[in-house]
Order: sequence, then C-alpha cells, then structure tokens
Amino acid sequence: MDKPAGAVRAPKKKSLGRILYENRVAYAYIAPFYVLFLVFNLFPMVFGFALSFFRWDGLSDMHFIGVQNYGNLLKDPLFWKALQNTLFIGIIAHIPILLGGLVLAYILNSRLVRGENIFKTIYFMPMVTSAVAVTVIFSSMFGYNYGVINYFLSLFGEQPINWLGGDGSLIKVAVIVMFSWKWIGWNMVIYLAGMQGISNDIYEAASIDGATHVDVIFKILIPLLKPIILFTLIQSTIGMFNLFTEPFVLTGNSWTGGTNNGALTLMIYLLNKAPQGGNLYGYASAVAYVITLMIILISTGLNKVTEEKDPGAGKGGKVK
Repeated sequence: MDKPAGAVRAPKKKSLGRILYENRVAYAYIAPFYVLFLVFNLFPMVFGFALSFFRWDGLSDMHFIGVQNYGNLLKDPLFWKALQNTLFIGIIAHIPILLGGLVLAYILNSRLVRGENIFKTIYFMPMVTSAVAVTVIFSSMFGYNYGVINYFLSLFGEQPINWLGGDGSLIKVAVIVMFSWKWIGWNMVIYLAGMQGISNDIYEAASIDGATHVDVIFKILIPLLKPIILFTLIQSTIGMFNLFTEPFVLTGNSWTGGTNNGALTLMIYLLNKAPQGGNLYGYASAVAYVITLMIILISTGLNKVTEEKDPGAGKGGKVK
C-alpha cells in the first residue's frame, strides 16, 4: 500500500559504530580520564577485593583460600585492639573537632574579631603542613624529660608524665590532640562557607526576637548546616580510619603502636601486614576491605540519623 502524501519517514536508527565514529573527537577528549580511572582506580579495587580471597606473598603463586583471611582477621586480638584504639581516638577527637569548628566559624562570621582572612589562614595551616614535621614537634612537646607540657606541669609542682611511654595508655591523648588540631581548621573553613550562605535576614530576625549567640548556634545554624556537618563528619571519619602518620611517628616508628599497642591503629595494623612490615598481601587486602565496609556502614548510619523526615509522611514514606 502506498504511503499517503506528506507522510514523515521515521529516522533511521544509527548503529553504535556509526555513533562512535561521528563523535570520535569528543570521545578522544574524554578517553584519558576513563583510561586512568580504569588503570589506577577500578582495576586496583577489583583486584584488591579478589586478592583478599587468596594467600600471596607478592612473588610466588597465588593460592585460593576462600574467606580464611577474613576469619583469621576476626580471630586476631591485635585487630580488635587496633579497632578499639581507632574508634576511641576518633570518637573523643570528634567532640572538639565539631564544636571547635562551629564556634570558630561563628566567631569569624559574626565579625567579633578583625582580620578574618588571617585567622582562616592560621587555622587552616595544619591541613597543608607536613604531618611528619608536625608530629616531630608534638613529640617534643609531649617529651618526658624536656617536653613543654611537662615543663608547665613542673611549675605547679606536678611530677613529669610519660605521655609517649609508660604503660602506653596516655599516648592516645597526644594522638587525639594532634588529630583534633588538624581537623578543626578544616571544619571551620567549611562551616564558615555554609554560614556565609545563610541570608542575613535570618540573623536579623533572631536578633530582633532577642536570641542569644547560643540560641543562634543551636536553633538556627546547626539545623541549617546539617548537610554540611554530615559532610565533615564523613570526611573526618575517613580520616580517622586512615590515621597513620601521627601515632607511627609519636611511637618512634613502631609498627606495633608503642608500649602495649597503645597507639596501634587500623592503618598501622594493615601496613604492618603488607607491604611495610610483612608480605601478607591477601590478608592486608582483607583488612582494607573490612575498613572500607566499616566506613560505608558508619557513613550510611550518619545519613540515616541526620536525614530529615517528612512529618506528613505515613508508612512507606507516602504523604497522607
């Protein structure tokens, strides 16, 4: 049957090869990113996960052992000690990191001090300063015989404290101080950027209603900055699980975390298995993916806790 006059023909579907050929210049420009991503990101992630099911020393043949690496990991008391130390340092340090960052950002945003840019630079310096150099300075501050902190304690008649030695329990104090000092400035800059994005009308309305600085922080800023606070929480959580340089240098480059494993963190534990302290690459890969799983679970939990619920939503999230 003849087609009626004026009928529009459906466009011919192009093949994949034709589409690639016609857009070859565009694909050539974006190809380097995907090549680098596949080689340096995707392949190591996939290979590392597969490696966690093998026993391999890096030179000889690989031997498949199933989930044995994960089983041995959960049976190792040193792993649980490292996890305990990491969580203790991270949880305690997050208190000054969050509150200190919020207070400093609020002070700078409220113009209570002059020279805002100078203070932002000073507080942000720890993030761009060499971690090794800073740790060496802190090890001198916490030194037993000539440490600055023990010197000030002696002025009040107190005996010197062996922060970095002894039974190993006090070294976590030094690590917490360093970890907090490093992240407070970073959080402060992010919170300050978020505060500056809030309309001045809100501050003026709160001032007219007689709100104090504490009211503004806890009833206005924190609710409005909730997504930003969540972002910084996740970032500092990742930093907590990656904690290595500070405890490692403070304990004199000890792969056991110093006396009684007082400063043993998960990252020191991982690197001690491979490639620095040993050659258990399969076991180290299992540790890495257990750490990754914990980061994912904590991040997901933080998202669930901080997400806003619709007061009009019923079961299943449907609005009534």
